Amino acid sequence: MSTVTTLESYFDFIRTPDDTLLSIRVTGTRVGIEYILREYMQGASPEELALRFPTVTLEQIHATITYSLAHWDEVAEYLRAVSLRQRDDASQPEFRGQAAFVAALRDRLNAARRDLASGDPPWSIAAD
Repeated sequence: MSTVTTLESYFDFIRTPDDTLLSIRVTGTRVGIEYILREYMQGASPEELALRFPTVTLEQIHATITYSLAHWDEVAEYLRAVSLRQRDDASQPEFRGQAAFVAALRDRLNAARRDLASGDPPWSIAAD
């Protein structure tokens, strides 16, 4: 007996109580299709995406791409809505300071990498 799998079965469609679509996630993961599709549209191959998103199988990546092509009008509208929501979220006061915090962490990480590359990390113990 064969089982028929529909494209929709690869995704969780998360909606508000008034039936507004909030998120389309790959089933069994917390990965929204917008992340996979953004990388794919920027030229990443499905195999590269499988490396970048280790919780998503290659089959799920192909299903995401196929679903987006088969339902492009709906997916394009969803991507626009997500983009607007992310932009609105970034303008909220509680999110504004995060960019500076992340930049400071990135600077510290880059400094630590430079120290390691120089062979003289700040935590090394000098030989007597």
